[in-house]
Amino acid sequence: MKKKETIKEYSNGEITIVWKPGLCIHAGVCVKTLPAVYNPKEKPWIKADQAETEALKDQISKCPSGALSFYENS
Repeated sequence: MKKKETIKEYSNGEITIVWKPGLCIHAGVCVKTLPAVYNPKEKPWIKADQAETEALKDQISKCPSGALSFYENS
């Protein structure tokens, strides 16, 4: 039986960040780029409301593993 993939979602109201921890390679690009948003020592570790939507989209596009993605809220 296949293990169910873990998916976590964090919203700032405009977009929702989708994190797939199983894909994460812990490169740290997110933490280095937007430390106010991504803090692995806190829970929740993603605070999507701590950056502008365009900054979040730009950072997510740089995620080397594809563990971070987003969708627009309607």
